[in-house]
Amino acid sequence: MLVKVFGSAVFGVEATTITVEVNTEKGIGYHLVGLPDSAIKESSFRIAAALKNNSYQFPGKKIIVNMAPADLRKEGSAYDLTIAVGILAASSQITSKEIENYIIMGELSLDGTLQPIKGALSIAIKAKEEGFKGVMIPIQNVKEAAIVEDLDVYGISNVTEVIEFFEGKGNLEPTRIDTTEEFSKTLNFPEHDFADVKGQEGIKRCMEIAAAGGHNIILIGPPGSGKTMLAKRLPSILPPMTMREALETTKIHSVAGKTKDVGLMAQRPFRSPHHTASSVSLVGGGSYPQPGEISLAHNGVLFLDELPEFKREVLEVMRQPLEDREVTISRAKFTITYPSSFMLVASMNPSPGGYFNDPNAPVSSTPQEMQRYLSKISGPLLDRIDIHIEVTPVPFEKLTETRKAESSVAIRERVTKAREIQSQRFEKFDHIHYNAQMSSKLIREFCVLDEVSLQLLKTAMERLNLSARAYDRILKVSRTIADLENSENIQSHHIAEAIQYRSLDREGWLG
Repeated sequence: MLVKVFGSAVFGVEATTITVEVNTEKGIGYHLVGLPDSAIKESSFRIAAALKNNSYQFPGKKIIVNMAPADLRKEGSAYDLTIAVGILAASSQITSKEIENYIIMGELSLDGTLQPIKGALSIAIKAKEEGFKGVMIPIQNVKEAAIVEDLDVYGISNVTEVIEFFEGKGNLEPTRIDTTEEFSKTLNFPEHDFADVKGQEGIKRCMEIAAAGGHNIILIGPPGSGKTMLAKRLPSILPPMTMREALETTKIHSVAGKTKDVGLMAQRPFRSPHHTASSVSLVGGGSYPQPGEISLAHNGVLFLDELPEFKREVLEVMRQPLEDREVTISRAKFTITYPSSFMLVASMNPSPGGYFNDPNAPVSSTPQEMQRYLSKISGPLLDRIDIHIEVTPVPFEKLTETRKAESSVAIRERVTKAREIQSQRFEKFDHIHYNAQMSSKLIREFCVLDEVSLQLLKTAMERLNLSARAYDRILKVSRTIADLENSENIQSHHIAEAIQYRSLDREGWLG
């Protein structure tokens, strides 16, 4: 008897429907074809034990399982439940015709319980697109998949529940989630608040500008000056995610297997990889391609603490994703593209000893050591960072102040207003939502300078020996400063402030 059951394979952040054909006939043997990997080949042992321990039979016949399309490599253990249901239907232990209306996925334990899978949201989106009635997935993944409307999503905890559902005996109900309610639950309660930061008003201003325009920023200062503390609070002043951004972000984290029991991600991600991270862990890839840290930070913040401690080749692989806002991983047999539109926040000490430029600390590093330390960060990478700012230690008087600083919620209101101005400005353009994403053509259109501003910028370019890319960065940042002031045109004081935020371009910064 021949039976067709449907599963799903995830490539990049998109799913592809897989048809699992199971045929039983006289004879003995178990043959699995259609480019399965080792985990799928081992599934027969898990399926046999799971069925036996739940009072069902693994038929003593010749079983042929084909996974179509046969030229597409299938990976992982998530097809256990799909194959098990196919075997039960082919051996007439399930007689329902409804099986073909559902996508069925899940990894089986030997006792028949289900383990969570990756990419449940992508699988549910594809199932809806292709007109399936519903999906059956492990109960741990049900929250993220139930985000998809007009699709029956069933959370399964044991293989028996699936069999009883198709036999019409069980009381399995689809999971319903109010996405609007889920989305609004955690919006206004930031874990880290700028109200906790004493002093550092100039740096907070920089952070506000960076958040308002989506600009990359690097903080340079001695140990203990508050660089990490400030960086951790940046997501709290970013505008709330839109539903589209939340779905995009959840989909990436779902593919990476990081959304168990979470549902829709309402908070912007904050990723902080250690400086020992490899280039593959940062940009993604591997033998079983997975999104890297820059994709997990999509629509959020990627924080690289102690930037010069990262291997140079690791930092260099970020140059293209920073420009294109997506990363393409090419292999001999496939090409996968992951979105990676993130804000880069980096921090570094000004010297190996950490206290260069601090008048109250002894100079423990020679100019040669400092030059070697700073040369770990390439010029092209620094050019892609819009704002460079020096962070100085907080004086004792500021630390002991009892006055509460401005809260993240108040700063976020100003940032959100500036972002709304940008959204209206770029509404005709696809994939451009804020100033940092402007191309050179758009900069010429929206960053028109008057004569005074132009002369000021020309003088700064000549004296600081800035590159053409740095010129673009200054214009983008000045456009954001103007938006924060609700100014239609860029004024000379906007340009002057933007030029200040290019510390590492200034000649004699080392001297």
